[in-house]
Amino acid sequence: MNKILMDTNIYSLALRGDQDVIATLRHIEHIGFSSISIGELLSGFKGGSREKENRQELNQFLDSPRACIYAVDENTAEYYSAIIIQLKKDGTPIPTNDIWIAATAFQHGLQLYTADKHFSYIAGLLLRV
Repeated sequence: MNKILMDTNIYSLALRGDQDVIATLRHIEHIGFSSISIGELLSGFKGGSREKENRQELNQFLDSPRACIYAVDENTAEYYSAIIIQLKKDGTPIPTNDIWIAATAFQHGLQLYTADKHFSYIAGLLLRV
């Protein structure tokens, strides 16, 4: 599959020079990014000493013709609610932001590229780990 939704941690790994992540991203035609991930990154930027530089790097990345931002909407909320119910029933909670990110992947039929193993608790989610 050449279309992904990139998890926040993958963006961070790429910026830190993880060669495996960078090599994978080079071969992806469509790199989706959730507005939830952008919020996570911006909050991290605000807490650091390089906010301006980090924002510039993020904006440059998002300006790529391969990048697409997916906003959360009412349909995303439907997927989110189904995931929450499944995770509660299975007794496998994961962070709330990650549920929103997974819901975005489901909504748009994208494979989620992540380094977080807990996404495997979500039934039916296509993962690229």
